[in-house]
Amino acid sequence: MTLLEDRLRTLPGLRFGRPVVAVVRLAGVVGRLPLGRGGLSLAGLDRPLRRAFAMRGARAVALVIDSPGGSAAQASLIAARIRALAAEKELPVLAFVEDIAASGGYWLACAADEIHADPCSIVGSIGVISAGFGFTEAITRLGIERRVHTKGERKAFLDPFREERPEDLAVLDELQGDVYERFKAFVRERRGSRLRIAEEELFSGRVWSGETAAAIGLVDGLGEMRSVLRERYGEKLRLRLVNPPRQAWWRSLTPGGASEALADALLYRIEERLLRSRYGL
Repeated sequence: MTLLEDRLRTLPGLRFGRPVVAVVRLAGVVGRLPLGRGGLSLAGLDRPLRRAFAMRGARAVALVIDSPGGSAAQASLIAARIRALAAEKELPVLAFVEDIAASGGYWLACAADEIHADPCSIVGSIGVISAGFGFTEAITRLGIERRVHTKGERKAFLDPFREERPEDLAVLDELQGDVYERFKAFVRERRGSRLRIAEEELFSGRVWSGETAAAIGLVDGLGEMRSVLRERYGEKLRLRLVNPPRQAWWRSLTPGGASEALADALLYRIEERLLRSRYGL
């Protein structure tokens, strides 16, 4: 082996003609968790995405998606970043759905040029939801007086401790409508003529199995990442994960920050569990 060959062997992504695909894992709730301890956000994914698209010798970038959704803004930001990098580096992007790509998770999947899923994956939920609780009767029974002082008549928007007001619901409907239209436009843009389903049902917020999603055009094919990519790029394909799981989060904590980080992590897990439970997971 020459000195040049030995040096080339150490370069990221280059393995003597062996095709390389960079892999980015997008798993969890879409949204930013305080202290950066979880959640899918542009801030947390920008570096891994740039590394994936800049990988020497990469033939494509694969997105492994397992997300029940979350923040529409973060889904939009991450998807836009993926598309910008794909255009800049001229690399194809393939998404592979594991358990679920619903709501914001499907938004992320649509950033890919192709989407593949397992027949038992859950796909879809193209819609917008806002949920909460009302405690007006509870505080009355407990003898609690609610005191809120604002400048700006809409600052106490949808306060859960008072009756819903028609004007608040009108604002909420407007906000949801804006996000909903953006979501629909992105799905139309990315999936286009591949969709084989009426828009009334497509955008109803329902979900489908991966098998049905392939039949109606929400995904392009069925299969898991290694099999699909090796069939396309050959048995010598090398997959390189750019964002492997971090060390246990508590190991990097100072004593003073442990309680806050633990509370944030627990709330994140509860939110993720609730989102997944909506789809039977």
